[in-house]
Amino acid sequence: MTSDQQTTNTDYDYLIKFLSLGDSGVGKTSFLFQYTDGKFDGKFITTVGIDFREKRVNYRPPGQDTQSGRAQRVHLQLWDTAGQERFRSLTTAFFRDAMGFLLVFDLTNEQSFLNVRNWISQIWSSNYSGQLQLHSYCENPDIVLCGNKCDLENLRCITVDRAKDFADKNGLQYFETSAATGQNVDKAVEALLDAVMKRMEKVVDKSSFPARTPVTDNGNATTKVSENEKHDNSDCAC
Repeated sequence: MTSDQQTTNTDYDYLIKFLSLGDSGVGKTSFLFQYTDGKFDGKFITTVGIDFREKRVNYRPPGQDTQSGRAQRVHLQLWDTAGQERFRSLTTAFFRDAMGFLLVFDLTNEQSFLNVRNWISQIWSSNYSGQLQLHSYCENPDIVLCGNKCDLENLRCITVDRAKDFADKNGLQYFETSAATGQNVDKAVEALLDAVMKRMEKVVDKSSFPARTPVTDNGNATTKVSENEKHDNSDCAC
């Protein structure tokens, strides 16, 4: 995958929304800033509520030859959520629109790792009948687990084996990342994008898609959707 250098704001094939989750201070904002801008700011600024960053990429399935047709143009929206409890009701309101989740913990913070289970449970909630009700975009959403701050090896308290064991038991892909150096940041996002794209390719017949006309709304990229394309979450492309 490479950054799309086209200057137009509306020329894309897919609009994909990812949500970052994790405790306050684990580096979610720095992680996303490193991914979109390739920069790191060591100053800690707590995210208030929710924010988002964007990036355009050209997507090809792993192993596909560059001569095998045109790459899919993907517009990524990466939503950055606050980790504090007082913002929880606000951030969970964005779960339903997310197509994938970047679940981040701090390798130097034991509690942030223990709280990963709580964040996973936030994606799901129990309704009054006791049945599981999904907050997110589709059933069994794709989640990539990121152990951030791997550059601080001397302060590490979560071992690689421990994190991998947890990820394996919960069916998550796992990457050790550094928002400071950029280590594995791109790989983690690309792995999540690949999982979501494969899911869509598997269950959606492209020929049944109504035509979409990219438009702009006050300078923001949006997409017109025909009436027969609108459907509820039970028919999502997941």
